[in-house]
Amino acid sequence: MASYIVAPIYAAFVWWFSTGAVLLLVGRSGRSDTLRMISASSLLLASLPGLALTANDTGISSAGAAFSCTILLWGAQEIAFLAGWLTGPRPQPCPAGAKGARRLGFALQAILYHELALLACGATILALTWNGSNHVGCWTFAALWVLRQSAKINLFLGVPVTNDELMPDAVRFLNTYFVRKSVSTFFPISVTLASAVLVIMLQRIAEVASTPFDIVALTLVSTLFALGIVEHWFMLLPMPAIALWGWGMRSGFPPEDTAMEQKPDTEESDAPPKIVVLASVRSDAAPPRRQQAICARQRLEDQFRQSFREQRAPATPSTALDIGTEPAATINGRTS
Repeated sequence: MASYIVAPIYAAFVWWFSTGAVLLLVGRSGRSDTLRMISASSLLLASLPGLALTANDTGISSAGAAFSCTILLWGAQEIAFLAGWLTGPRPQPCPAGAKGARRLGFALQAILYHELALLACGATILALTWNGSNHVGCWTFAALWVLRQSAKINLFLGVPVTNDELMPDAVRFLNTYFVRKSVSTFFPISVTLASAVLVIMLQRIAEVASTPFDIVALTLVSTLFALGIVEHWFMLLPMPAIALWGWGMRSGFPPEDTAMEQKPDTEESDAPPKIVVLASVRSDAAPPRRQQAICARQRLEDQFRQSFREQRAPATPSTALDIGTEPAATINGRTS
């Protein structure tokens, strides 16, 4: 019973953690290429000997070890791809206006070396385990390769949700080959075929698998296959894939998004100060208490100006004229 419970939990954890770890390593956090190179080399050196040592072992632990080693090998080539080291002979955005076969040709040139590296990894796993009795590594790699190719084709043909926020900066040019629109005919076909393969694997677990090794091996691969189908649905439903691997994207928004957010502040700081704009902001956008204070200050200023005028009033010509005519009226000694 433990084989049916522990194996899918372990496969789901490895799928989730390995994806987030790769994104954390090759993300937008400014990590050096030396650290990435050491990590990719370590994964490669750990996976190949592990696959060779477990090729003839049919124990439960050997099934999990072969599965894990294949994930490590896949992670090594993913680091090389997402870091921009192994993409294609033309690592450039798709030219504007490219359609049909021309667009397909540009897309293949952008990822050709990556695809050849995947085939080389598959051939290496096959060579290490061909004569052995433990083929979990081959099954695992085949599941990853088939589902990844299906996802790439769907992104190329068009899906509603591309989840391109997960793409690191080094391969962000690949987003220009994605199409965000309603799904093509290939999407239901690919998901239906993948679901049919998953049903066959589950049927073999229930009816054909007789040893603990067979149960664990098929459960690991079928769980990984089911998670790959779930990833396909991420491209159709508005499900935030970033929520699953947000811890691997701690560096925040891509540079272009950050520049867009900071652009208004930069323009405002570089522009010379304008008195008219400031006065308008104070009078219109000030809170009520601030407006009352401004009005009170204005009244005080008006009162000060009025008092100042009254004090200066005797020195004005009109006042002097009034003073000069009053004595003239009193010299005759009459006021009427």
